[in-house]
Amino acid sequence: MNKGNVISVDNLLGIKDLTAADINLILDTAVGFKDILQRPIKKVPTLRDTTIVNLFYENSTRTKISFELAEKRLGADIVNFAASSSSLKKGETLIDTVQNILSMKVDMVVMRHSASGAPHFLSNHIDAAIVNAGDGTNEHPTQALLDSFSMREAQGNLKGKKVAIIGDISHSRVALSNIFCLKKLGAKVVVCGPPTLIPKHIQSLGVDVSYNVQETLEWCDIANVLRIQLERQDMPLFSSLREYALQFGIDKKMLDGLKKEITLMHPGPINRGVELSSDAADSAHSIILDQVQNGVAVRMAVLFLLAQKNKSLADSLA
Repeated sequence: MNKGNVISVDNLLGIKDLTAADINLILDTAVGFKDILQRPIKKVPTLRDTTIVNLFYENSTRTKISFELAEKRLGADIVNFAASSSSLKKGETLIDTVQNILSMKVDMVVMRHSASGAPHFLSNHIDAAIVNAGDGTNEHPTQALLDSFSMREAQGNLKGKKVAIIGDISHSRVALSNIFCLKKLGAKVVVCGPPTLIPKHIQSLGVDVSYNVQETLEWCDIANVLRIQLERQDMPLFSSLREYALQFGIDKKMLDGLKKEITLMHPGPINRGVELSSDAADSAHSIILDQVQNGVAVRMAVLFLLAQKNKSLADSLA
């Protein structure tokens, strides 16, 4: 467990705010927590005096469960906030809601919101550590961190590695956070998808653009495939899911036909038969289930390091 270094930020609002040293500190710390998760007793009392609110204004399964597990493994007290059954339905503002929660002496807030910038807004108004669990189409920092952790496990040091991000780039907060994270770690990044799903000026982030999935797979060491986010699209951006699957879908035959082994990833949920066939998602190329497991360790590392920074808990790990 890395206890000698301190993260430079008070909140995890986005990868954009982290240094390369911060990212490596989180990933190195997560290695120790992953070891703990392999033990018969998977809990450590690191955050036993810390109260964390999970403030989810958007539906979530994997991220919410992963954060809850991370918090429980660290011994934190947890409050789960369901927006659908809260006073938000009665017109209560975000600030009022959180101030009421904080009056109960909460130390950290894990927040997912449909509005880009909501965690940043909150961090300027309340005195608690904020962890962004996804804000609109902006960022999803812990997903990018667990993706980089998983890539590093599979392929070693990411400096110089060729990573393709394939799919709905325009509407994906995962894509943006991954680009920031991978570039800071020295990886080469290509985004691939239909022209209508790739932002116009994305090359300003230091990435290349491809519209040919076969060529992209032949180039890359790692393919991180994203789902088509129909719920975020205001108008049809391609003729049909079937057409998308024919032009940009990946199956096991394509993977097996490559001249080298590549690592296949997906943040979930998978639209099987659209961006990935079942035989590709379940193949030996895939580390999708490893990503899920690694998410708990990485989120444990984030919570621990923020608590260490904000509450001087460097020596609390038994």
